[in-house]
Amino acid sequence: MTYIVTENCIKCKYMDCVEVCPVDCFYEGENMLVIHPDECIDCGVCEPECPAEAIKPDTEPGLEQWLQINTDLSKTWPNITQKKPEPPDAKEYDGMEGKYEKFFSANPGDGD
Repeated sequence: MTYIVTENCIKCKYMDCVEVCPVDCFYEGENMLVIHPDECIDCGVCEPECPAEAIKPDTEPGLEQWLQINTDLSKTWPNITQKKPEPPDAKEYDGMEGKYEKFFSANPGDGD
């Protein structure tokens, strides 16, 4: 099992999870984060820290697409180990449906 970042992170990009990760397995995209599944030690400390509830165990049904997205993008996006401020409009997007189709970007973020 591993933890993965799902759709609700898009355009919210809260980084509370990054601060608590003991193995620094988060990677930053332009408008979301992902977890490198091979680096995640399944400790679960990140899940309750996410205000958007976007971090889930990969054992939840229906998350196969997100496991693949996390796997692929964590190989090309830069590692992030320090919390940065969330986007100023993050709360407007928290809980919005269809964010993947409307806003997803495969572009990398800045990392640390």
